[in-house]
Amino acid sequence: MTTAPQQDLDVSPSPLALLLLGREADPRSERGVECPGDLPSPSDPDLVARARAAKEKLGDKVFVLGHHYQRDEVIQFADVTGDSFKLARDAAARPEAEYIVFCGVHFMAESADILTSGDQKVVLPDLAAGCSMADMATAEQVAECWDVLTEAGIADRVVPVSYMNSSADIKSFTGRHGGTICTSSNAERALNWAFEQGEQVLFLPDQHLGRNTAVRDLGMSLEDCVVYNPHKPNGGLTAEELRAAKMILWRGHCSVHGRFSLESVNDVRERVPGVNVLVHPECRHEVVAAADYVGSTEYIIKALEAAPAGSKWAIGTELNLVRRLANRFAPEGKEIVFLDRTVCFCSTMNRIDLPHLVWTLESLAEGTLVNRIEVDPETEKYAKLALERMLALP
Repeated sequence: MTTAPQQDLDVSPSPLALLLLGREADPRSERGVECPGDLPSPSDPDLVARARAAKEKLGDKVFVLGHHYQRDEVIQFADVTGDSFKLARDAAARPEAEYIVFCGVHFMAESADILTSGDQKVVLPDLAAGCSMADMATAEQVAECWDVLTEAGIADRVVPVSYMNSSADIKSFTGRHGGTICTSSNAERALNWAFEQGEQVLFLPDQHLGRNTAVRDLGMSLEDCVVYNPHKPNGGLTAEELRAAKMILWRGHCSVHGRFSLESVNDVRERVPGVNVLVHPECRHEVVAAADYVGSTEYIIKALEAAPAGSKWAIGTELNLVRRLANRFAPEGKEIVFLDRTVCFCSTMNRIDLPHLVWTLESLAEGTLVNRIEVDPETEKYAKLALERMLALP
């Protein structure tokens, strides 16, 4: 993690170099999943001692959050682990920590900044760690969609519900228009609340979570759902289709969970007799319909904790977590495999590696603030309103 001195050289890092170093963001790219056949090799083990030393030097001034999808080399330095919303709340519960180092992706760090105090500084070790799903809905696109709904005469009866996996701008839009945020754990409660406020829901940005919750949990039909495509005029829908729909689903998806297919489910049942198929609700509807169990990341972990010894499980979620769970429960005789034959992980989550974490911690220990994530006050005001509505859900 050392850099050569630049004395006598008039060299400025290029935007690409800054992006690769994780000190610049690329908001235009849709970043998602890579499938090279295996996880990246572990980072230089010498970095472990450096990370530990920097973290010890910072003491209570730093609080490190580790998302479940992070690689093990990073998770070992996390003070707490969890899903995005749990981690944001954990950060807010530690007001004495001056620095919140979020080992996750950009929208998660934004949420932590919204929920923590103004004295706390949220840091993302690599600014290029984005989310392909969050990237699929921009503020401009959503504003244009609302204009389309207004022209169709339904905006006053549509309630926006945005998934936690969205940018601060989208959360702010949701708050401004009377909507709420949801997680994969409380999406059903959020939709029930929304339908008490209005007649229709605009669900952003993951079409699969919205569809699965509406059909599987609320008993709607697939015909009650339409997909709004921001890349087509009027979303690719007629005014009549918009008026008739109960659920207007944004055309977005998770690049990891979207890979799983019905063929994946059928194949694993043939390969592993007696297997239980457990998938995340961000998966496609046909995958969720064919699975034995469906639930959030926290649900998946608890289900495996409660599973009997000797049981077999195929898990449809991010590979880092599946591998960690397989290793954790192997001594109990639980067989846990990845749902798909192709090894895939969230490439943007994996940008947060040990070299970036070491650089971050050592910089902070030296008194240099790097990669701060800061949401502007106006955006934060309405995004926080939407998050507070979620916290108030019955």
